[in-house]
Amino acid sequence: MATTNLSSYNPESVPDAHEMRFGIVVSDWNNDITSSLLKGAEKTLKKHGVSGKDIVVKHVPGSFELTLGAQFLAEYDDLDGVICLGCVIRGETPHFTYICQSVTQGITQLNLDYNIPFIFGVLTTEDHQQALERAGGKHGNKGVEAAVAAIKMAALQREIEN
Repeated sequence: MATTNLSSYNPESVPDAHEMRFGIVVSDWNNDITSSLLKGAEKTLKKHGVSGKDIVVKHVPGSFELTLGAQFLAEYDDLDGVICLGCVIRGETPHFTYICQSVTQGITQLNLDYNIPFIFGVLTTEDHQQALERAGGKHGNKGVEAAVAAIKMAALQREIEN
């Protein structure tokens, strides 16, 4: 059970992002959840100065495909960061474990291989209700949290480079 609201943060702690450009790769699997994550991420990026034209959204079939979709964005667009949004809900088979491990390792590897941040905005829940609670429900919206992390990491990179 989440102990904090995923949408709670101090807006003053988030750097100005008006000159930043972000990619968002979103899974179409569990679309009722991932579309809410996407809305939360887009709204948060815009709140902190990112222009709508500087948010590139691409859809992939499922969470497993997030890694390659994020790599495509990094290779073919000039971005300050990529946010990966998905939702994996535990079922009766080991499929949940394989997908979660693959996506986690894949996004971690992208962070190491590319010179921009890749943000893990993937819900990994026991059931659909838990996912709803973390996609705009009582525990906030993981998309908001992912967007804040993307801005902070892109700003950190710019600070270090300068």
